[in-house]
Amino acid sequence: MRIAVFGAGGPTGRELLTQALDNGHEVTAVTRRPKLIPAREGLVVAEADALHAGAINAVVAGQDAVLSALGVPPGKGPVTLYSDSAAHLTAAMERHGVKRLMVVSSSVLDPGWRPSGAFFFNNVLDPYVNRVIARAAHEDMRRMEDVIRAHDLDWTIVRPSGLFDHPGPTPYLLAENSADGVFTARSDLAASMLAQLADDRFVRRAMGVATTRVRPSVPRMIWREIRKNAHAGRPGESSLRTPVGRG
Repeated sequence: MRIAVFGAGGPTGRELLTQALDNGHEVTAVTRRPKLIPAREGLVVAEADALHAGAINAVVAGQDAVLSALGVPPGKGPVTLYSDSAAHLTAAMERHGVKRLMVVSSSVLDPGWRPSGAFFFNNVLDPYVNRVIARAAHEDMRRMEDVIRAHDLDWTIVRPSGLFDHPGPTPYLLAENSADGVFTARSDLAASMLAQLADDRFVRRAMGVATTRVRPSVPRMIWREIRKNAHAGRPGESSLRTPVGRG
């Protein structure tokens, strides 16, 4: 299958590239920093900004599916990357007849998401990190979801919890809207998205993804995400994405 991965320079995007190529897909990595992506058989690297409609249109043509792992670091300023890129992506896909779309959002957008057995997270971290620090990003994610739902595409909105690095996929948990878990390994997020290319369970639905077999050290995870974010560059391929770290 021919797949375009937007946000390919970020941690989740790189994991998507690796797993997709390992699974035999032909992948177009869409990034503003093409020199950071090493060459591999089956990989085409396209330099493009997700906020430029013309650049997106050129990349989408000829693809079988589009996967977006775009993101911005949480902050106080206004955020429009999610909704603006979604508008450009959906328009280009409709123009070229590309139907399958998956975008990374957040479990925070499910009002009923309250992970079991997570008192400190539910009552301290989530209200402050996700509802205050990352409020602007999550508001734009909500606008992004609204844009996508309004189009007649085979879309899936993918909602992980707090992202962390893990060397390989685990028996992850899937559920409609959000999954019962505080954390999601990037390897599980990528594996779940690629599995949906051949599965219609979550077409035109939101899919929660959670990792339950392994857990990161929360202080260490936050510190690593902050360090990654410091080197992430301009918005579009951020490594720090909420809740508690997304990418």
